[in-house]
Amino acid sequence: MKKLLSMAAIVALSLTASVSAQDGETVYNKACQVCHSMGVAGAPKVHDAAAWEPRLAKGMDTLVASIKTGMSAMPPGGMCTDCSDEDYKNAIEFMAK
Repeated sequence: MKKLLSMAAIVALSLTASVSAQDGETVYNKACQVCHSMGVAGAPKVHDAAAWEPRLAKGMDTLVASIKTGMSAMPPGGMCTDCSDEDYKNAIEFMAK
């Protein structure tokens, strides 16, 4: 039984390690577009470089932290229940271009 549990843990860890980050556009389409397409509640619009510039100046780590804890009307995680920090970074980079 212990061997079975150990093997299951190893398989689970290897699967987790092999999961790659999601594409920024994919994350945007599934979790961000509802608000960022129209600027709901002051959200910076997608591809509005001027709106994103002061936010990007704060640094990517600060922006990711804001998503994870929530900001203004944006709930913690920003509507993405399965996003990693890398996924959030990719989405920010996509929206800020």
